[in-house]
Amino acid sequence: MAQMESALSDAMSTIEGAIGVALVDYTSGMALATLGDNNALDLNVAAAGNTDVVRAKLRTMEMLELQGAIEDMLITLTAQYHLIRPVTGKNGSGLFLYLVLDRKRANLALARHRLARLEAELEV
Repeated sequence: MAQMESALSDAMSTIEGAIGVALVDYTSGMALATLGDNNALDLNVAAAGNTDVVRAKLRTMEMLELQGAIEDMLITLTAQYHLIRPVTGKNGSGLFLYLVLDRKRANLALARHRLARLEAELEV
């Protein structure tokens, strides 16, 4: 658990414009860990809702018989970016990182790069 919290803390401190971050179990829809401004966004509700997004994409990929895996998913809102990155490492099956960014302050390319690095280093 300490490593998860450290990874989330790293995301909040190193990714410009980060509002909140969560590690989510998409089999249950539960956030395993969250960090951020809950006044701006209820990360537990967002985690549960975005679980449906991940499940829908996985079902669609299966129906279309698409090969490969999801690297990340981007949802662009007028004021925010929402990034979803499945965890691919050992013991990470069924988990994803969820990052919310302030669109005015964030560098999307850099945020995606840093989130990928955090995911690669994450030990669950």
